[in-house]
Formats: sequence, C-alpha cells, structure tokens
Amino acid sequence: MSTTQLRGGKPVTSVLTWQVRPGREHEFEEWTRGITRCARRFPGNEGVAWLRPEGGHRYHAVLRFCDARRLAEWLESDERASWHARIEDVATEIGSERQSTTGMETWFGLPGTTVQSPPRWKMVLTTFLGAYPCTLLIQWLVTPRTATWPLPLRAAVFPLVLLPVLTYLLMPRLSRLLRLWLYRPPDD
Repeated sequence: MSTTQLRGGKPVTSVLTWQVRPGREHEFEEWTRGITRCARRFPGNEGVAWLRPEGGHRYHAVLRFCDARRLAEWLESDERASWHARIEDVATEIGSERQSTTGMETWFGLPGTTVQSPPRWKMVLTTFLGAYPCTLLIQWLVTPRTATWPLPLRAAVFPLVLLPVLTYLLMPRLSRLLRLWLYRPPDD
C-alpha cells in the first residue's frame, strides 16, 4: 500500500481494490456492510461507497476522509485490521490509490490517465468560462417566463438547467479545449 503524503486539512479520497475468490461474493458483500458501518463511525470519515463488478470479481471501495491524517489512522487502525482478518480466505486487497480532492475533479478528469487535477484557480476560471454564458442565457430566456412562479420553483429552474448543461455539454468540451493550459506542469 502506498503512503502518499498530503498536506493536512484537505479532504482525501482513497480507492481500495479487492479481488474476491469466485463463489465467495455473498460472504464478501456481507463483510462490506459490516466494515462500512465501522468505517463510517471512525473520526474524520466522510463516506464509503462500494463499486461492485459486473460479472467480475474485483470490488472497489471509495473512502473519503476529512484529511490524510484521519485516513492514515483508519488504514492503520485495530478496527480495520480486525475486519480484514475476517476475510483472509475470501478476498485479497490488491491496491490502493489516494488523492486529494476538491469536488470539481469530475469536470477536469482525463479518462484512462492518472494525471493530477489542475490547480484550483484554473478549475475556477474554466468553470466561470462555462457558467457565465449559460447563466446569461438562462437569465435572458428562462427567467422572464418564470417571473410569476413561486420563488422555490423559480429557484429550482436555474440549477436544473445549468448543472446538466455544464456537466454533460460545456465542461467536458472546455476541459478538452483547454487541456494544454489546464494540465501544463507548474514549471512552464
């Protein structure tokens, strides 16, 4: 298991991969429910999600912690070691990957690569470039037509239009268009 050193105070995500022995999937899934309950009670835990395979035997656990120190404490804890001892003959942990996250990485990830996310200021500027024209269009075309609607309904229209357009249309195109600038090494 790698021990990536991260600056304190930043949320961290760790992806753990498990190879489950054929025919033992049910036992492993029972175990995932128990260790997940245990991890969620651990100080600093911000969530655990399991990705189950479609037809395969590799499972992935996505753990989110408030900072690298809390994650390391969980990974080295007696509680986790005790849970791992329960499935030694059922599954094997085969790897982990840790990274600091801000929540915007899904708009800037490069599929199939391990490239680090761009600096936050570049992500903010790129998001502004996508959100501003969209906001202008919504204000011009949609807002006048919803002026008589109750406030909660009017307020819901903006994110219902903006977020899917940004996530599925604009941000993937912008991140591809600006990739040389976004992912340029800092010494350039």
